[in-house]
Amino acid sequence: MDSVRSPEWPVAPLGGVAANSAAARYGMSPGTGPIVGRAGPPPTAPPPYRPPSGAGSGAPSGKPAAPPIPVKILVAGGFGVGKTTTVGAISEIAPLTTEAEMTTAGIGVDDPGARSTKTTTTVAMDFGCVTIDRSLKLYLFGTPGQTRFGFMWDDLARGALGALVVVDSARLDDCFPAVDFFERAGLPFVVGVNAFDGRLALELGEIRWALAIGDHVPLVQFDARDRLSVRDALLVVLDRALDRATRDRRA
Repeated sequence: MDSVRSPEWPVAPLGGVAANSAAARYGMSPGTGPIVGRAGPPPTAPPPYRPPSGAGSGAPSGKPAAPPIPVKILVAGGFGVGKTTTVGAISEIAPLTTEAEMTTAGIGVDDPGARSTKTTTTVAMDFGCVTIDRSLKLYLFGTPGQTRFGFMWDDLARGALGALVVVDSARLDDCFPAVDFFERAGLPFVVGVNAFDGRLALELGEIRWALAIGDHVPLVQFDARDRLSVRDALLVVLDRALDRATRDRRA
């Protein structure tokens, strides 16, 4: 929000109000009206403002509003599919990242794909958060994509409500481990196909068939660089998790 700067009023001389009058402020000629005001402070402080009862939709007067419910969501997937970009696009705080420069030692080990210009890699995790509304706040944890950091996934998934599995349609082979992990863990997840350059290498139906995911698993297309697109994908994750919780409660 743009800040609003108060105007530079002339300073009133001690014991007088002439310099703080309407004539001095707005360039009025003297004698156009009586000087209204007082040189000293009011004898008593005015009472604090209290909104009328029933005004607004917030919490009752004197009762602090309840903090939003924290919800942990995982953003997972293979190497170089856009997990760090996804977290950074939606986070309302400066995201915590553990990016390190890729070196020649990673040649043949870390393969971001022929189309990628990626020069860094996540060596631990990503973290960001976003407030959905007054009652709900998402805490996003991005997993590392390299196989050698797979041992961290169990710890990062602990306490998570659901997961967004980010997929590159041109490199589906790298996406099987992430899908298998969440199927074995029994954690509700959504497969989000990142549209690199605004297009997909395969149709969504072909991707579902290739990854062998059931019809009960939502499959969506999104752009990891676009905040609103990431928001929509995360809302699908929340809907999926809520559906699972509702079914478990009825069982």
